[in-house]
Amino acid sequence: MSGPLVVLVGPMGVGKSTVGRLLAERLGVAYRDTDDDIVAEQGRAIAEIFVDEGEPVFRALEKQAVRTALAAHDGILALGGGAVLDADTRALLAGRRVVYLSMDVEEAVRRTGLNAARPLLAVNPRKQWRELMEARRHLYEEVATAVVPTDGRTPEEVTQAALDALELKEA
Repeated sequence: MSGPLVVLVGPMGVGKSTVGRLLAERLGVAYRDTDDDIVAEQGRAIAEIFVDEGEPVFRALEKQAVRTALAAHDGILALGGGAVLDADTRALLAGRRVVYLSMDVEEAVRRTGLNAARPLLAVNPRKQWRELMEARRHLYEEVATAVVPTDGRTPEEVTQAALDALELKEA
């Protein structure tokens, strides 16, 4: 199957971008993030898209960005936290190397805090994060080839755990 060497999924703030860049560097491949693709294409921040257009418009943009990246990118690909909500996206991830980077709620709150750039956590971050994870955890697990916990680990340790879980050797 052509496409990304590894796809990273998981909640916002888990470290997909940081770990993705480290994985790409260690494997000697390119890194791509579908959230960055959306921002570049739309010329505005994701939070602005949520506020101006609403979540359904953002999810449609995200679905197309993921489809495009899965077809065109052969390195490490990080997906936005909610990308797995779409059944078609989950189907496109079947049979691919997908790493679910997981973390518990305390770690999530510590990492994301009250960040206004995270529109889905704007009101009560702890409660909203728990609710998001209740809705998404099984979807992350459904698409995952490997689950790599990030709690209490450095990005380098998470990167090594992902390499080990996938049995990939550095370039």
